[in-house]
Amino acid sequence: MTKYAKLLLELVRQSREHMTAEQLFLELKKIEPKVVQATVYNNLNTLCQEGLIRKLSIEGSPDRYDIAKRHDHLVCKNCKAVSDVTFSDLTRGLESQLGEGIITYDLKVFYLCPKCREKK
Repeated sequence: MTKYAKLLLELVRQSREHMTAEQLFLELKKIEPKVVQATVYNNLNTLCQEGLIRKLSIEGSPDRYDIAKRHDHLVCKNCKAVSDVTFSDLTRGLESQLGEGIITYDLKVFYLCPKCREKK
């Protein structure tokens, strides 16, 4: 694993938000001023392929990167804010219906976040 991949992995793991490649690039640039965007994108793709992080795609919004631990996401339909949620009971129910474990899935629940609900 390259030093940039290690640093990006650590940034994703430490982040309390779901950062875009651009945000990760800007954070990494603070540590490694000579890094270029292509290096960040290439390393993010490699980390995703290796299953160390996952890419979260939301229509109309830049891709975001997240830890690989199984969990789901709440996405605000208005401001596109993303937060983590775990529906463990749903997972068990799906696995029971399938008769085997789920390898992977990507569940995004769209709603209006508290801030956007306040504005309306």
